[in-house]
Amino acid sequence: MEKGSGMSNMNPKLRTVKVTATVKRSDGGLLTNLVQGGVQGIEHIIGKTLVFELLSNDLDSKTKFEKKTIKGDAEKSNEENDEVQYEATFKLGEDFGKVGAVLVENEQSKEMFLKSIVLDGFPHGPLHVTCDSWLQPKDHVKRVFFIDKSYLPSQTPSGLRRLREEALKQLRGNGEGERKSSDRIYDYDVYNDLADPDSNLNLKRPVLGASKQYPYPRRCRTGRKHTHSDPSTEKRSSSFYVPRDDAFSDTKESQFKMNAITTGISAVLESLDAILTDQDLGFRSFEDIETIYKEGFHLPALKDSGLNFLQSVIPRLIKVANDSQNLLRFDTPETVKRDRFFWFSDEEFARETLAGANPQNIRLVKEWPLKSKLESQIYGPQESAFTAEVIEPQIIGYGTIKEAIREKKLYMLDYHDLFLPYVSKVREIEGTTLYGSRTLFFLTKQGTLKPIAIELTRPPMDGKPQWKQVFTPASHSISHSTNLWLWRLAKAHVLAHDAGTHELLNHWLRAHAVMEPFVIATNRQLSAMHPMYKLLHPHLRYTLAINAFAREILINANGIIEKSFSPNKYSMELSSVAYDQLWQFDLQALPNDLIDRGMAEVDPNAPHGLKLTIEDYPFANDGLLIWDAIKQWVSDYVNHYYSTPSIIQSDQELQAWWTEIRTVGHGDKSEEPWWPNLKTPEDLIDIITTIAWIASAHHAAVNFGQYTYAGYFPNRPNIIRNKMPTEDPSKEEWENFVNKPEQTLLESFPSQIQATTMMLVFNVLSYHSTDEEYIGQFMKPSWAQDPTIKVAFERFNRRLKEIEGIIDSRNKDSNLKNRHGVGVVPYELMKPFSEPGLTAKGIPYSVSI
Repeated sequence: MEKGSGMSNMNPKLRTVKVTATVKRSDGGLLTNLVQGGVQGIEHIIGKTLVFELLSNDLDSKTKFEKKTIKGDAEKSNEENDEVQYEATFKLGEDFGKVGAVLVENEQSKEMFLKSIVLDGFPHGPLHVTCDSWLQPKDHVKRVFFIDKSYLPSQTPSGLRRLREEALKQLRGNGEGERKSSDRIYDYDVYNDLADPDSNLNLKRPVLGASKQYPYPRRCRTGRKHTHSDPSTEKRSSSFYVPRDDAFSDTKESQFKMNAITTGISAVLESLDAILTDQDLGFRSFEDIETIYKEGFHLPALKDSGLNFLQSVIPRLIKVANDSQNLLRFDTPETVKRDRFFWFSDEEFARETLAGANPQNIRLVKEWPLKSKLESQIYGPQESAFTAEVIEPQIIGYGTIKEAIREKKLYMLDYHDLFLPYVSKVREIEGTTLYGSRTLFFLTKQGTLKPIAIELTRPPMDGKPQWKQVFTPASHSISHSTNLWLWRLAKAHVLAHDAGTHELLNHWLRAHAVMEPFVIATNRQLSAMHPMYKLLHPHLRYTLAINAFAREILINANGIIEKSFSPNKYSMELSSVAYDQLWQFDLQALPNDLIDRGMAEVDPNAPHGLKLTIEDYPFANDGLLIWDAIKQWVSDYVNHYYSTPSIIQSDQELQAWWTEIRTVGHGDKSEEPWWPNLKTPEDLIDIITTIAWIASAHHAAVNFGQYTYAGYFPNRPNIIRNKMPTEDPSKEEWENFVNKPEQTLLESFPSQIQATTMMLVFNVLSYHSTDEEYIGQFMKPSWAQDPTIKVAFERFNRRLKEIEGIIDSRNKDSNLKNRHGVGVVPYELMKPFSEPGLTAKGIPYSVSI
């Protein structure tokens, strides 16, 4: 073995330093290929594997240039479980100074995943280097890995300054060419790769981003060629580029490899297509719906590769029935296990606005009468059909509407102005429909919400004037049974609106899409040495990979979302409208969001400094515990590195990071006045707390309860296919409704293929893998190196464990009726930790599924 030497003629005293690198065993990576490579693999083991060069923190005192590196080859030294270690020994002279970084070259013919490096032989203990990065084979690029010590740019040791800058330049690229899967380049582009016009002009879609009409966050640039049919659109690809270190690692649990999920879901959907040949076929009865869970579907025989994917990706769903067929049987959602008829009740409908899959749209009614902001010349009269005559009978015993508003008793789901402009467009598509909707709720003396009225609106279209109607759970104007069934149908429409808003806005847009620019900017502008990079990095894990997966099969033209939700081909366009009209960075902070929706008001004497207008609001109550814990951890961390505003303002990397997020990543909203300044430690604490909240708790709240609440689709139908029977009905339509109202509801529900497709997707996305990284669970190596940060993290971890206990206690409190009661699923989505599976709890660090 070649041994490096840093001996100086003036300083013959040498120190022996042992460098140990840990390489993670992976599917398809170096170690597998060594086993499979026969003689070639043996030759690689005997020959070079890794080449190290040690770098000094200091410049040469005479030349004022970087000191000469000390180079050495590594040999395999140990193999245990899924890790292999390689060692090299160096002799360092005293005049070399402190080691600040290690340059690494991979001399193999295959890439390898370098987990960590330890340098041992120093008087104050070993030096640790966290790598977690793929090394490309023989590309003649030396990768630099810095010691696990954080430095602000101004504090960077003189011998590392050039390398710090060069490492960032490599990650930025030059904005040219098509990216290869092995690249580690982070750059921006618009959403111009969702369409596929070359295969079918009906699959043409607008480009999202860089326009006033369709503003949008930026995605990671891939540089693919553009289509012939539409020069503004990139060609589709079988594999979407993700920077190599952000791609799902070959070491991640097999059931959550994105290529396997993509293949597995596609295989199941192809099988379902073969069984359910009528794409529009609905369920004939509620008993047929229950059969999905009790008996399942017998899937046609699949190729071995497809079967292997299915059984590895979703083994809990795919059961081997016999040699020729496999059984797709869905887990019974916890909601159904506890109460088979839970979805039918108005109480549950209202409760889930506070403690369900989408608890972030309910808002306080502050003004009356309600009025649209849309142009009356186009969309009809702006005045709502909610009147005192209609609403006050629903709040008998309380008083007038004005009194109810003054006492903060009226709440609303408002999907009127967002959806109404798309109603006529959507209705041109066969098999779907849409309304603008408003739903009013009344806060009872028990602290629960009661739905009291639904307004559905259709704009002027097809030569007909605006149509709108109010539906209530009880009415004296028409027969009780007719009114009851109209109410149930109106609820189904609202639930479909809520499901679409949840998936397209609160989930995809507010968690996935808006995080992508934060990921890109952090890698482009903050060095791996920067303390804020180390703080943010866990919150960025695998986000680019899961978003690329979404662009592949979920949000693309004629993809799963378009085929399964009411807006159909306008789904992503609607999310652009929402980004334009509704998204503000400052309102992503939970306290600000609650205040904006009227669900809380500032109260210095109240817990968290806020008084909730609905005291028993499980998402808000638990979420504020998590928000405060994150903010305290971030405050401790930030204040350790930034004691004064001047240090913040002089940090070039930090300022470039925030500027790029606002002006490039979210460039379509760069001129908005609500963007926070970044001048003080308090500014930075608020910004990073908000980003951490979005990636962790916000995403957990809207993702991991999907199967629990939507796995039984009548509770949250993703699409309603037919209009209300009272909207311009034919004689036949009305008679069918009167004679068979249950059949009218079933025919409005998603088709069998639409329902089972989303059940499959919700099941996969709601599932925690065995290697999930939960917020605050384990300390990162770089944090452990600093005693102050180590203590702060331990305090954070203890607080999260305390929060677990607080949430458990709340769920047992019989006075909290929005989270406790017979047949009620406890609200656990804000519990930080979880075991693997469909648990409806646990907060991973990042948007990684």
